[in-house]
Amino acid sequence: MANKLRIAVLGASGYTGADLVRLALGHPRIEIAALAAGARAGASMAEVWPHFGHYPLPSIIAADAVDWSGIDYVFGCLPHGASAALLSGIAGPRIIDLSADFRLRSAETYADWYGLPHPAPALLGHAVYGLTEYARPALPAARLVACPGCYPTAALLTLLPVARLIDVSRVTINALSGISGAGRAAKEANLFAELGESAAAYSVGRHRHMPEIEQELALAAGIPATVSFTPHLVPMARGELLTIVVEGAAAPELRAALHQRYAHEPFVHLLPEGLAPSTRMVRGSNHCVLNVFADRVPGRTILIAAIDNLVKGSSGQAIQNMNLMAGLPEPTGLEQVALFP
Repeated sequence: MANKLRIAVLGASGYTGADLVRLALGHPRIEIAALAAGARAGASMAEVWPHFGHYPLPSIIAADAVDWSGIDYVFGCLPHGASAALLSGIAGPRIIDLSADFRLRSAETYADWYGLPHPAPALLGHAVYGLTEYARPALPAARLVACPGCYPTAALLTLLPVARLIDVSRVTINALSGISGAGRAAKEANLFAELGESAAAYSVGRHRHMPEIEQELALAAGIPATVSFTPHLVPMARGELLTIVVEGAAAPELRAALHQRYAHEPFVHLLPEGLAPSTRMVRGSNHCVLNVFADRVPGRTILIAAIDNLVKGSSGQAIQNMNLMAGLPEPTGLEQVALFP
């Protein structure tokens, strides 16, 4: 066996960090060298996550106690603001950030949408936007990779291949997400009694993923993009489903573009005609499923995509990026079949 890649996971007490550990345990080339979470420093992973009780994992420590000299890759699974402030001071390991801190290319846009000055604006120009299927050429040499948000991952995988065929000023996205997308922190609105048997829209008209989607869609289209984006929480643990309405091209043309782009991708799949994507097709996996439907209004088309928000929308995509950074086969450690039922 070739030398192991030693990784550190910052934010190991959150859902994203835990799923990254789960996937890393099944990766033949990864050694988990350090786990950090400030609020749970001193605890074992089994105390925080009982499903890791049978695995010999490092105890959780504070981030400032990590010995970075022995780390090859650090995965930042921290909240925005805290992530960039910490990661910007790390020298040595290559960084894969799962927060929002390095996704936007403009510090001004970041401040507008996140409500605070960017903690490390000098690094924005060095970050590779890590939507893996489109970042491949830049990943082998990257020192800092910004993994997309879960909603932008599904939206952009669907829209980028058709960006020059549609009117990017009139894109409407309605998104459904499992409750894990809201994080693990205790919140009254996320209690089972509040969310069970219910679905609710949130951040209506101004969600923080909107500028990220518009930024990448505009780059692909070559003109400014405007997206109407409305997310909803639904009573399931994980999974994400996006319904996207576009104008300017017919369904057969858009289907042909998606087929051409994804016919040979390991993780993005255009479904047979007429089959609607659902979260059960991808739950627990790194796959994304897409399809195209004609609307009754001429010139309008409906695109639907499903991903697991914690895997392809987060930790799985992060490991997919690491594989390419390390020169490994892209699917290494990520070939899990979706869980069903």
